[in-house]
Amino acid sequence: MDFSDQHEAQSRSLVGIRHLNEAHRFRPPAVHYGCMLLYVDANFASPYALVAFVSLLEKGLTFDIEPLDLAARANRGPDFAKTSITRRIPTLVHEDFALSESSAICEYIDETFSGTRLYPTDRRDRARARQVQAWLRSDLMPIREERPTFVVFCGATRPPLSARAREAADQLCSAALTLLDGRTEHLFGDWSIADVDLAMMLQRLIALGDPVPQRLIEYATLQWRRPTVKQWIHHKRPPLREY
Repeated sequence: MDFSDQHEAQSRSLVGIRHLNEAHRFRPPAVHYGCMLLYVDANFASPYALVAFVSLLEKGLTFDIEPLDLAARANRGPDFAKTSITRRIPTLVHEDFALSESSAICEYIDETFSGTRLYPTDRRDRARARQVQAWLRSDLMPIREERPTFVVFCGATRPPLSARAREAADQLCSAALTLLDGRTEHLFGDWSIADVDLAMMLQRLIALGDPVPQRLIEYATLQWRRPTVKQWIHHKRPPLREY
């Protein structure tokens, strides 16, 4: 049984149907680098799946997508555990190698494939980009709790921010303004995948009209207009099932 057959069988057991029709196969002008499969959430709302998806498109790679229903805990099943050690979304499968954790996926893609650089060439800027990614994944929990990405991609609504979340929003905006000080369109002169991460966190606030400085609204809006990001934004989504 080859790679595609193995994952065909596996995906049927996970979600009942293999989404490998044209709507879920992405073919930018590309060089083919072997079988590649990206597991994402069925709502196409994961901020971490977003950056993995964008990274693959920026490199011009051909890949298939397998959406998992996290509300039904499809990622916790024994079959997916055979593929993803941590049972987390996103997981990238490249030939016989499977990798989860979005920042690790982004770095692997950047180091493995030619095409648009995902990280700055300057060593210190590259370290800062990784710092930004790590910070956005480990801090600002009140924003993540009260403004899940369902409000951005799925039209969900939420009550006004709590005092804790407003404090986190102030921290986010202050840091973002500092990072962008003296810059024009992107964090490090040229675009990087960290721009998508930062814009995603800002969009959580912008989507429901929470106070955000105009400079940051313009920055996040620009990132949202990038063609590879727009492919994720405009992807067809099923009715929302929150998890």
